[in-house]
Amino acid sequence: MTLYELVEPGLVTCAEPRYRIAEIRAADPLGADALLAAVPAMNRDADVAALTVALRALVPELDRVDEWSVVDALAAMRDLGLLLGSLKRHGTEPLAAVPEALPVLQELGRRTDMVPRDTVHHYTTWNPLGRRRRTYTGAEMEAHLQDAVRMVFPALVAALDTCGRLARLEPYDPGFALALDRTAQHVQSMVDSIDFTVSHVTPEFFARTLRPYFEEIDIDGRAHLGPAAAQVPLWLVDLTLWQCDRSDPRYDAFLAESVPYSLPSWRAFHAAHRGGVSAVGKLAAALSWETAHRVPPRLTASALSLARVLRILKTFRARHLGIARKAYRDDLRLYEAGSGGAPVALLRTVLDLTRDNETLVRRALERPRTPAA
Repeated sequence: MTLYELVEPGLVTCAEPRYRIAEIRAADPLGADALLAAVPAMNRDADVAALTVALRALVPELDRVDEWSVVDALAAMRDLGLLLGSLKRHGTEPLAAVPEALPVLQELGRRTDMVPRDTVHHYTTWNPLGRRRRTYTGAEMEAHLQDAVRMVFPALVAALDTCGRLARLEPYDPGFALALDRTAQHVQSMVDSIDFTVSHVTPEFFARTLRPYFEEIDIDGRAHLGPAAAQVPLWLVDLTLWQCDRSDPRYDAFLAESVPYSLPSWRAFHAAHRGGVSAVGKLAAALSWETAHRVPPRLTASALSLARVLRILKTFRARHLGIARKAYRDDLRLYEAGSGGAPVALLRTVLDLTRDNETLVRRALERPRTPAA
């Protein structure tokens, strides 16, 4: 049994409507199944006229939106979003072509407490499976990329729960190492996801075929990014492990742009923890007070667990950087920046920061101690 299969059932009973994945996937408030099945053919033919007609046909009246639950509103944004990205890919600003969609997108954003367009969660986690799957191209590689992102959502939710507990503990607490070990188990799903992507999606397909569908669109004079892997907030795990007090201005600036694309509860998590003391900061302070020849066993366990989860994060980021370098190499890329708005160089920066924090923890544990009297 995979970690995904262990964690996902718990989301079904959660009061948070954005975690009711099966319900959102099943929802079709716009009656869009048949029309969206034709989108890959429209995109193949670059049929802007047909895409415009399709978007206009799906835009609901505002009074209908007022009657929808959060689940229905999320599903509607998902389905409208497929057409937004398709039109922009072919050089058309969607709201210039279909201006009546603007108030609907704004209302859907208000009702769901999210940005007024689709995000990576709409495109992957909340996307139906099987014949109802919404895709830009209909290609198998696109479905694989969606699945690679989809598989991390339940584990990430669980990781944020353990990180929340971790933030309330000190390194001498027995629960500190336990929370880190559980976080490591959840974060491993990110490594599994990146390995799956490497095995099933070529850099050429992403760079040349799929990446153009993730461009930003103009909504009432403001640019809004399309679905991007950067919106899967592994940075919320970073936040409590090291980032809240050991960051870099470039990473901070990227997070300021990325946070609005998160779920409401995740934005609240960021707001609650961004001014705190990280696990690395707590551990470094605790170890600095230990001058005896032997570090207490609980502190040693905390340090080893923290180094382990940082090593997993480092592994993920090294592999992610490798993929990004291939997809954005000079002879292949169509864009300078990633779909999340950041250059590939930022991935190198975050990898270096992760590695530096792992090294700090490891060296602090290994440093010579004053012999006991």
